[in-house]
Amino acid sequence: MPNQKKNLLTRLVIWRFKNISNKTFTHILSIIVGLLAGLASVTIKNITYFIQALLEQGIIFSDNQLYFVLPILGLTLVFLYVKYVHKERLEHAISSILFALSKKKGIINIKKVYTPLITAPLTVGFGGSVGLLGPAVASGAAISSNFGKLFHIDAKTRSLLIACASAGAIASIFQSPIAAIIFAVEVFSLDLTMLSMLPLLLASISGVLTSYFFLGNETLFNFTLTDDFQIKDTLFYILLGVSTAVASIYFTKMYFAINKFFKRFKSPKYKLLVGGLAIGVMLYLIPPLYGEGFGFINELLKGNHLQALGKTPFDQYIDNIWVIIALLFGITIFKAVAMTTTFAAGGSGGIFIPTMVMGSALGNVMAKVINNVGMGFSVSESNFTLIGMAGLIAGVIHAPLTAIFLIAEITGGYELFVPLMITAAISYLMAKNAIDYTIYTRELAKIGALLTHNKDQTVLTLMQIEDVIEQNFKKVYPNMTLGEMLHESVAKSGRNIFPVVDQNKALVGIVLLDDIREFMFDTSLYDTTTVETFMRSAPEYIFYETDNMQAVMQKFQDSAAWNLPVIKDGKYYGFVSKSKLLTAYRRKLINFTR
Repeated sequence: MPNQKKNLLTRLVIWRFKNISNKTFTHILSIIVGLLAGLASVTIKNITYFIQALLEQGIIFSDNQLYFVLPILGLTLVFLYVKYVHKERLEHAISSILFALSKKKGIINIKKVYTPLITAPLTVGFGGSVGLLGPAVASGAAISSNFGKLFHIDAKTRSLLIACASAGAIASIFQSPIAAIIFAVEVFSLDLTMLSMLPLLLASISGVLTSYFFLGNETLFNFTLTDDFQIKDTLFYILLGVSTAVASIYFTKMYFAINKFFKRFKSPKYKLLVGGLAIGVMLYLIPPLYGEGFGFINELLKGNHLQALGKTPFDQYIDNIWVIIALLFGITIFKAVAMTTTFAAGGSGGIFIPTMVMGSALGNVMAKVINNVGMGFSVSESNFTLIGMAGLIAGVIHAPLTAIFLIAEITGGYELFVPLMITAAISYLMAKNAIDYTIYTRELAKIGALLTHNKDQTVLTLMQIEDVIEQNFKKVYPNMTLGEMLHESVAKSGRNIFPVVDQNKALVGIVLLDDIREFMFDTSLYDTTTVETFMRSAPEYIFYETDNMQAVMQKFQDSAAWNLPVIKDGKYYGFVSKSKLLTAYRRKLINFTR
């Protein structure tokens, strides 16, 4: 039976190559990928809401005052699943996709199709303060990657289909197809050409249709824009842009600081215990930190700040507007803390939606301060809530266009386009100037695995050092005589450079053919001189484990060498030649840009 299936698939692939062009087949797959990514998004949402509904109905706890202990139970279930079923460390959704695109030719493990559908609902459904967008995108990306692998799609098209999956997932969750396309372009550094535009559009439409089919007209934000942009409020939107930029920098730095703190705990069990207890305390003091936070955003948009805050230990002071402002500001501060602690404790989720929650709280706080400071100013709290979200998305994720179009589509129009552009642009510029890389990209940039819109850098990132290493160099040893070297290595080699290695295969130097040329025919030296006499140090070394292709190219430029030795695990491994490196670069550039 397996052989029959394999033969059927082989015949299908052969038929496809004969009858359907690559361009047409890419369009067909983009529709399928968009539908499946949308289905993954709907599934992950429904599983999460089902878990939350069970808990709210008191199946686990009849006393809702005990809800703050639920996150540690959810994290425990995730820990058990990862340890006994998944058996691999959970990776950050978007970062792992970006790494797969740059260093794995778009190949993603099939386990990542279903693992996010299990771990993210357990994390969020039990109150973990993270989002579902990242896991939904990760599941969709894994689906598209394995579809591409199944039908023998080339690496470039496979990468495009992964971007299509992300567009389909986002379009399904937010019902915002334009923002979904722009997200794929901004975050995955995709070139927006007609070759990529149409597949992204098809996938985005497919994702939206999936959402409408399963959820109808149900939307995440039940909001109708009532307050238009007023030119007199421009200064306040500029201040909001500055505030969201500062909050974005805080958000990013807090993320890395908390993760660094949790690295002190060697055991995952300790991380789970400390993180779970910390989340529980934060939830007890600030209940809106529970789960994703869409309900919180919706209540703020409706002007129901008391409903948004829920029951807190500070209810006796809730009549004071400044207490409400302080509590909302507390959400702005602690959402980043709660989110990162959930990740560090072993939870699974995304940062996009927590970013929106934090931005909505900050925007609402600013509007309330302006309206209550006693200087006669009045601004729309709902508009500031929306635009605060855009400011945080632009600053944290470095995706200003995604932020602008997402909020515009959520509101059903472009009446707020001008303040959206003002706030998003200021937030992005200030945050980008302060922090070069985002939560998604910092670690990738460190290891040279980050794709950008810079074609030269992207081509170097896509190149693999293994592909340019040559190992047909004859090794020699320091105590070898000149005669032995000539007969055993020089006479049998077509290269003009010889690596000198010791008994442990460690590189101790090199010998150039030019260095021995004048002595080659002096037979009196054959037995009296050794390789060590002619040996010299290499002008530079390439370290297999740590040097990326950008570093390799820079070493060739600085040393002016034509061949550089490669060291792997402390031992000689081969050479990289400048001619082969430049040839490989040119081929990759042609494939990337065609």
